[in-house]
Amino acid sequence: MTRMVMGGLLALVIGNLPAQAQGRAFAPKDWYRLTTVSSPAVSPDGKWVAFTATTVREAENKRHAEIWMVSADGGEPIRMTSPSTESSNPRWAPDGKMLLFTSTRPNSKARTWGLRIDRPAGEAFEVDSIPNGSFTSDGRTVVWADTLEWKADTTKKDSYEKMAPMARPPYRAVTTPLDPARFDGRHIIDLGYKFNGPGFIPAPRTAPRWNPAQLWTRPVDGGAKRQLTTAAYSHRDPAVSPDGQWIAFVADSKLRSDSLAQAETDSLRRARYDAKLSEAPRNDQDIFIMPAAGGEPRRLTSAAGSENSLEFSPDGRWIAFSAQQTRTGPDRLWMVPAAGGQPVNLLGDWKYEPNWFQWLPNGELLMGAAVGGRDAVFVVNPESKGIREIVAGRRRLPGASTDQAGRVLAYVGSSITSPTELYLAKTDGTGERQLTRFNAKLNAEIEWPDAERFTYPSVGGLEIEGWLQKPSGYEPGKKYPLVLYIHGGPHGAYGENWFDEFHNISGAGMWVLFTNPRGSSSYGASFTFSTRGRWGLEDYQDLMKAVDIAAKRPDVDSTRMGVTGGSYGGFMTAWVTTRTNRFKAAQADRMISNWWSWWGTSDVPGLTEFEFFGMPWERAALYDSLSPIRHVHKVKTPTLIVQSEEDHRTPMADAEQWFQALQKNKVPVEFIRYPRSTHDLSRTGEPWLLVDRLGRLRQWFGYWLKDEKGMMAGGR
Repeated sequence: MTRMVMGGLLALVIGNLPAQAQGRAFAPKDWYRLTTVSSPAVSPDGKWVAFTATTVREAENKRHAEIWMVSADGGEPIRMTSPSTESSNPRWAPDGKMLLFTSTRPNSKARTWGLRIDRPAGEAFEVDSIPNGSFTSDGRTVVWADTLEWKADTTKKDSYEKMAPMARPPYRAVTTPLDPARFDGRHIIDLGYKFNGPGFIPAPRTAPRWNPAQLWTRPVDGGAKRQLTTAAYSHRDPAVSPDGQWIAFVADSKLRSDSLAQAETDSLRRARYDAKLSEAPRNDQDIFIMPAAGGEPRRLTSAAGSENSLEFSPDGRWIAFSAQQTRTGPDRLWMVPAAGGQPVNLLGDWKYEPNWFQWLPNGELLMGAAVGGRDAVFVVNPESKGIREIVAGRRRLPGASTDQAGRVLAYVGSSITSPTELYLAKTDGTGERQLTRFNAKLNAEIEWPDAERFTYPSVGGLEIEGWLQKPSGYEPGKKYPLVLYIHGGPHGAYGENWFDEFHNISGAGMWVLFTNPRGSSSYGASFTFSTRGRWGLEDYQDLMKAVDIAAKRPDVDSTRMGVTGGSYGGFMTAWVTTRTNRFKAAQADRMISNWWSWWGTSDVPGLTEFEFFGMPWERAALYDSLSPIRHVHKVKTPTLIVQSEEDHRTPMADAEQWFQALQKNKVPVEFIRYPRSTHDLSRTGEPWLLVDRLGRLRQWFGYWLKDEKGMMAGGR
């Protein structure tokens, strides 16, 4: 969740990190033993915290998620769901008598399940009658957004011709199967036909049907659901007022008079955002309010941007929401009178941006925010606009929840030396306690080397945050190799959390240097978007300045340094090797080598249209000059390429081009292609393949930086 506010410019003098007499070094197979805690949910009365615990079943090559619960007073956590099924995303019924969660189970189409908490109960039961929506204060009614149920007619060959004009896609298909029963290929007439994760999206035999989400309501006791809205545009993110009389929601009502837009697919709607006009204010969606019993909605906001995450104040007079008025502007926390009036910006020009927020009973707001490389929790006073930090520390907080009365706050915490666990504190930040210790045994056995945080001035006077994580078994007076890690995104960020990849390399006896160069998130919008049209320029210098600083240390062997990264980091790794030969080895993960081919094959070409101010033929010189493949003849660095066969975000073509070019230039190179894997292999991929990848990174850098025995293609 949050990060720390940077102080003044620090004169960077890094002393030797102390030796840390602890357990053995981390090895890739230790990854199988980790437990990941997520999705905390405090019961309405504040007595219990439910959460998801995810483990790895190594023999089955799969992850396994269960719902657990622990008393707010402490004690041993209790498993709440069956080890034979997958369960996640716990949430409570408003009266606290039922724990709801998401689960897919054999012989059932239900996705929402429940457990009785107020009395002895047996197995979980289906409760799809209680969707994940907004409840009235008495807990008797739930409101949610959903599309109408419909089925495409797959029998009509001429369905495009017979569609009503409002439902006709922008382009008609000219060709049809000669014999539909014998055609099992893909008929593509639209963008968005593939996506990282789902893969190729099946093309229907009929044209896309515009099916806007509407608001629905249903009694929690299982009565019939009722449709509240029927407009030709989608209603989303409903919030019910405390007295149950009003429903606020967000919608893009411009579609009311735009019949062509009503037929657009999601991909075409994304394509409407003209990269060259992205700086201009856009009014993508507004907040509306309507009687809970149904009726004509009333518009509350009409400002530029997209309002999201609506929540009524405890007295029902205000609606808090987040909104980013321009694509490159900061996300702000706002509130608007429920009766109508001007929205109020609660954060002013505060540098950072909210991750989540929640009203407290006293009328203040609890807010999580990322501040550089760490997360924190703040209290925002709507009257004074004051922002005070209540939960701090060098850590990340990826998930939080409070009770109904706003007295306690549960959150997941992770630091560089500690995997995720569950914590509880009062909502004034006092009395923090750790509630779970799933990873205690592993923590006692393995050394998790810490990292020293530092900041340094870079080009244009920007202050950059970085970390240097020491090798496992560090001994003063010895020199160790160093590996520079470059994050993805491009607007991602590293920080103060446990990360398997860093411990994988430090566990092999090497320094890990990681930084958040310009373009990273969590340092303000101007910092985040400062790299538009300049990828590989000042951000490259930010990275090299950090390497210069680390290389001056007496315990760093500057003659044995490596560089690695994925996605944007994969592009930058390739780019670095075209600019300098100071690194003795490189590993490029899900890389980009040619912006022209990447634009034409990726599922998100709009990224470069935005970042490079246009399409390739509009910005040919920029796409050319920033493509590593144009400079590949300069590369001398041995490179390991890792790529996933089903990665549609950074498709295989760029890795293939890089591999072929290095082979032709006689640069040592290996190419690993993982099956059944997407852009997310290193985070959510198959366990066996994920761990194999960790092992190959250690082998590659061990061979080139530590002279460890290995085998090279062509040199066995």
